[in-house]
Amino acid sequence: MQEMTLATLIAVFQEMFGPVLFWALVTTVVVITALYVYVLIRDRSLSMRRFLLAQLSMPIGAVAAVTFVEVVTDSHLRDIGGAIDVIVLLGVALLGAFGFAVLVYTAQSLVRRQPQKAG
Repeated sequence: MQEMTLATLIAVFQEMFGPVLFWALVTTVVVITALYVYVLIRDRSLSMRRFLLAQLSMPIGAVAAVTFVEVVTDSHLRDIGGAIDVIVLLGVALLGAFGFAVLVYTAQSLVRRQPQKAG
């Protein structure tokens, strides 16, 4: 791999996850992101209570993402061989934590809408 392009990354991820699972994951991310933007526009503010609960859920997302990647790629923590493996694993955990926080905040906002202020 001489240069890293978007097409190269898509090909690598399709090889890792399979085309159906990869595009299902991409579609899920796009839908959740669109719903998050919708909630932000609709509410015109962040609810700090929901934001706190979303942040508290981040460790669950990190563990779930690492577990998901281990199961899907047929690898284990014992297969970590060097620094780049640790960096990739931490990146997966970070993205899983952030994604789960966005999902939790969006779900809370869609289920329980903020009361309208009089005036």
